[in-house]
Amino acid sequence: MGNPLQLARNLLALNRTILQAIADHRRRSKYFDVLNDAERADWLHVWCRTLLERFQIPCEVVGTPPQSGLIASNHLSYLDIIVFSAAVPAVFVSKSEVRNWPVFGALSKMAGTVFVDRRRKTDTWNANEGIRRLLQAGIPVVVYPEGTSSNGKEVLRFYPSLFEPAVESAVPITAAHIGYELQDGDVGKDVAYWGDMTFFPHLLKLLSKRGLSASVKFSSHPHTFTERKAAATAIREEVLKLH
Repeated sequence: MGNPLQLARNLLALNRTILQAIADHRRRSKYFDVLNDAERADWLHVWCRTLLERFQIPCEVVGTPPQSGLIASNHLSYLDIIVFSAAVPAVFVSKSEVRNWPVFGALSKMAGTVFVDRRRKTDTWNANEGIRRLLQAGIPVVVYPEGTSSNGKEVLRFYPSLFEPAVESAVPITAAHIGYELQDGDVGKDVAYWGDMTFFPHLLKLLSKRGLSASVKFSSHPHTFTERKAAATAIREEVLKLH
């Protein structure tokens, strides 16, 4: 499992941060009446940075995070969203199952997450409409085009569907790569969340580990495309170069 004291400390930090984030969201909502997408992204950014600091997870950011456009990255874990949000205020696209996760599903909704069930074409169309609206408003949107998470040993094929809003709106797409190092375990087993792993046992194991660090690399060359399949292929190649 790892270190019991580390687990206890991180669980307290997680609980404290969630309660404070919810209270801050309510305060902002009362002040602004209703939070817009940019305010939701900023709220998530502030509290993800706070959580990483309390977890004592250093994050190295290489390159300049884009302030608008689509950001496409490889995907290893639910931790990716916390790390990316700590690096840049953004809205995230997530699989529809996350919406029903206890606590974390509610927080995702509060952050303005765009949920998508890739098994349903109408759901993908609705999600792309949401992504298009955000991109046209100048808000960065983070997508994970692999369609699933992996153990980090390779970058899976990129599906082109989530690139469509950026292509149609002629919005720049930035490649990004996320990675982790873990002194007290194995990244593929203890940090990456993939295959038939179950959420809460994995989370408890992760929170018991010491010596975890993260890195996010952003390409310095955002690109615009006229065709989504070409975008998926080219951006995946650029993510591989950032590996």
